[in-house]
Amino acid sequence: MTQTHVSTLLSTEQIAARVRELGAQITKDYEGRRLVLVSVLKGSFIFTADLCRAIDTHQVRIEFLGVRSYGEGTSTSGVVQITQDLSKPIEGEDVLIVEDIVDTGLTIAHLLELFKTRHPASIKVCSLLHKPARTKIEVPIDYLGFTIEDRFVVGYGLDWAERYRNLPFIGVVEAK
Repeated sequence: MTQTHVSTLLSTEQIAARVRELGAQITKDYEGRRLVLVSVLKGSFIFTADLCRAIDTHQVRIEFLGVRSYGEGTSTSGVVQITQDLSKPIEGEDVLIVEDIVDTGLTIAHLLELFKTRHPASIKVCSLLHKPARTKIEVPIDYLGFTIEDRFVVGYGLDWAERYRNLPFIGVVEAK
């Protein structure tokens, strides 16, 4: 059996600093407005938790949306499946989709189309990571943490077959 090692791509400190910057910008942009953060499960739950604490307003509501497009592998199936829907309507609300990573753009494109039918006041996207080399559909990323190369990453909520989500950094799995 092949042993694996995870090398650090983005440190805990780098992530924390960038999340604080994103939170400050979102606070400024949504000042005086109510905001709904939609955390795309499972990968973005840690990012969402840190991000919501970095947004300095009491007018934030958090929703969770379960989405599956990867299954057990390391490449997207291209099919977006909603596994858990929002618990409350978003009509008339300012919505910020919080995603762990945008690579092909297929999931975000699907979610933007889906949410438009629910008539939010506004809808924007915040992604911790963007992997432009894998883009199939260009999607807007209004708040972006980091742009990375085309490598399969884990940690800080991102997984490989449900493992490595708990790492406090973002790393690359390497066979030894």
